[in-house]
Amino acid sequence: MRRCQRYFEKYLLAEINGPLILGLDEVDQVFEHADIATDFFGMLRVWHEEGKTDDRWRNLHLVIVHSKEVYVPLSINRSPFNVGLPIELRELRPEEIEELVQRHQLDLSEDDLTQLVDLVGGHPYLLRAALYQLKRQRTTLPELLKLAPTEGGLYNDHLRRHLLNLEADADLVKAFKQVIAATEPIQIGSTAAFKLNSMGLVKYQGNEVQPLCNLYRYYFQTHLSTSGGS
Repeated sequence: MRRCQRYFEKYLLAEINGPLILGLDEVDQVFEHADIATDFFGMLRVWHEEGKTDDRWRNLHLVIVHSKEVYVPLSINRSPFNVGLPIELRELRPEEIEELVQRHQLDLSEDDLTQLVDLVGGHPYLLRAALYQLKRQRTTLPELLKLAPTEGGLYNDHLRRHLLNLEADADLVKAFKQVIAATEPIQIGSTAAFKLNSMGLVKYQGNEVQPLCNLYRYYFQTHLSTSGGS
């Protein structure tokens, strides 16, 4: 890690006269490797702290993107996730969904849009992926809706990643199976609710939770049916 810091100081930061933005996407993949996660994230925190006193490091701006909560054991003073500006990607509002449809120049009826939103809610990625495929005429809306919660659907890779993350925690599987089986929001315990919400699988209704969207309900009702827990 120290060699990496010296490389930045000697070959990158020393050669620039303006801001350098380093974007790190899907860093949650590092969470699964505890042997390197602590040192790696500790290094990012050190770089952030160096910027407070060193003009060279002040030019470095970190953008760290992750799709679930940080579960690796990090000291509060070595974590890059409790400094800077946190931005959570929220669900789109109805008027924002309509604008997104217009930007794709799609002529969807009110019923068409209702069916799509009923499946994926206001999830920005799920909506954008569907609208893009429709705009490119790679599928029709009826076909997309039918195949979406299956292995042959548009969201297979996205859903598979969520499934793998869930299956790594038997307690979360058990809790989420309760959520997708319920017809109304339910309480499952604050720890499980927090983790599932952080993973983007549920949303809060007061102290209760429900699936973020029906796509998750339909897919996981099938794929968790034989998993552990009850």
